[in-house]
Amino acid sequence: MSLKAALSAALARRGYELRRTTAAPARSPQPAPAGERLVSAPTFILCSVRSGSTLLRVLLNSHSRLFAPQELHFRFIRVRLTRHWSKRSMAELGLDKEGLEYLLWDRILHRQLAASGKPRLVCKTPSDVFIADRIRACWPDARFIFLLRHPAAIARSRAAVARDRDPERNLRVVRRYCEALEGARQAYDGLTVRYEDLTADPVGETRRICAFLDVPWEPAMLEYGRGDHGRYKAGLGDWAQKIRSGRVQPAPPPPPLSETPEPLRELAETWGYAPSRTTA
Repeated sequence: MSLKAALSAALARRGYELRRTTAAPARSPQPAPAGERLVSAPTFILCSVRSGSTLLRVLLNSHSRLFAPQELHFRFIRVRLTRHWSKRSMAELGLDKEGLEYLLWDRILHRQLAASGKPRLVCKTPSDVFIADRIRACWPDARFIFLLRHPAAIARSRAAVARDRDPERNLRVVRRYCEALEGARQAYDGLTVRYEDLTADPVGETRRICAFLDVPWEPAMLEYGRGDHGRYKAGLGDWAQKIRSGRVQPAPPPPPLSETPEPLRELAETWGYAPSRTTA
C-alpha cells in the first residue's frame, strides 16, 4: 500500500477524508484606498538642475506654514521583493513593488513633515521631473510648480560646477531635463515661475506662489538667511556661496540668441526666452 493510500485509510477510520487542495489565485494590485496616504496635497517643484530651485526652496521653507525639505531623490528609492513568497504575500494585500514604493515615499514625507511642525509640504528635487507621472499616481491630489530658467543659462551654470567637462554631454543633460519639464507642463496643470522673475521681483513672485499654495504671504520669506534650512551640500541642493549668502541676488543676464547653443534654441523659444525663428 502506498503512503498516500495508507494515510487515506487511517483518516477514513477516524472519519476524515484526504482532499486535494489548490492555492487560491493571487489578488491583483488594487488602487490605493481613499485616505491611505498620510500626506495630503503635497506640492512638487518640477525643474531642471541649476535652475534656482534651492533658492525657491529656502524662500518657501522660511514661511511659517510651509515645509520644504532638502532633496529626497524619490526616483532612486526602490523597493525589492526578492522571493516569490514576498510577492505572493504582498499581492494578498493588493500591493506590488510600485505600490510599496509609494507607501515608502509617503511615509518619508510624513515623517519629515511631522518633525517640522508645519502643516504644508513643498518638495523639490530636479530628478522629480522624470517621475511626474509616478508622483501624481502616488498622490492624485499633488500640485506642481514649474520652475523655468533660460536653457542656455542652465547649461552655463551646470558647466561651471559639473565634474564632467564634455560640453556636448552638458547640453544633452540640460536638454533632457528641460524636455521632461516641458512635457510635464503640457500634461499637468500648475503654476509656472521663472527664476529670472523670482530674483528680479522676489516680493511679487513669492506673493503669486503663496496665492497658488493658499497661504498668506509673509515678509520673512525674503529673509531666508535667518532660518535653518539644512546643510548646503552637493546631493541635497545648491551649495555655492551665492545661496549661502542668505539673500536673493539678481540672476546673471541670459546669453543672447546668437550664443544660445542650437540644441537649446527651440526650448528657449518655447519658453519665451528667444524670438521664434519663424518670426525673427
